[in-house]
Amino acid sequence: MFTVTEIAVGGGILQYREEHYTGFRCKISPERVKRHIDQAITVQSDPAGCPFCPDNVTTVTPTFSDKRRVIKGESVTFPNLFPFAEWHTVTVITREHTVREFSHRQIADALSAQIETLQRFDGYPSINWNFLPSAGASLLHPHLQGLSDRRPSTLAERYIRASDQYRTTNKETYWDAVRRQERDSERFLFGDEILWYAQAVPIGEKEVRGILPVSGIRELESYVDRLAVDLLTVISLYRKLSTHAFNMSIFFDKAGEDHGFYAFCSLISRINPNPASTSDSAFMERLHLEPVILTLPEDLGKYYRSEEKKEAE
Repeated sequence: MFTVTEIAVGGGILQYREEHYTGFRCKISPERVKRHIDQAITVQSDPAGCPFCPDNVTTVTPTFSDKRRVIKGESVTFPNLFPFAEWHTVTVITREHTVREFSHRQIADALSAQIETLQRFDGYPSINWNFLPSAGASLLHPHLQGLSDRRPSTLAERYIRASDQYRTTNKETYWDAVRRQERDSERFLFGDEILWYAQAVPIGEKEVRGILPVSGIRELESYVDRLAVDLLTVISLYRKLSTHAFNMSIFFDKAGEDHGFYAFCSLISRINPNPASTSDSAFMERLHLEPVILTLPEDLGKYYRSEEKKEAE
């Protein structure tokens, strides 16, 4: 499903990895972790003027065409004032402005609200999360964003095409083949219904993927509780590795389409917010669209299993 080319450089190794069916490529340079650019988390948490805090969220945020917002538990969902998709919603996850630990109910309710509102537009939906400013969150208050367009985003489109191509060529789905490969690999983390693993050709640092047993967003309703629990497990893994900021996206096929595509959830860790404003993305990631990764996916799998063993003892 992918190739690895390893070369010796500067006393260490450099890996070039490429997925066969999508063409996605990355470079993995474990030596670069010695630069220690990540720092202890520093967050300015003053909620003054935050539009997502309880005193403001129901007065300053817009409503849907029925003049309502969607409220589930603590979560509040409404249209994005500054959209970059034909359908773009925001779900405020918690009443609290800053959160040390999310609860299962908070995540599940926010996901449910996204599922409900994304079905109002007939497109290719995704559920997304930028957590903390260094991961691109323009507001610190935790929130999800739902997008849907008539054409899938670049990454989703490549996987949809690859799914079609693989099924035609191999008479089985691409995602069943990935599940089979990753379950028996060093990259496997946990899960059965939703299988979680360290992505072999990462698009970002410490990328973790979960393959869902569904294609469209409507079908996700039956798996919301399971997904919420699993997301908390991945977030906990990141915290154990001293990283707090992350990006998350869940990609879906369009309702009624059949490309042999399985919805999947991808998380990447991002550098902690810090006074120096050091970023972990530069020209390779943003202009070449070819990320430089520090962590070998196999090492992330080993770390997860070693932590599970410690907790069991």
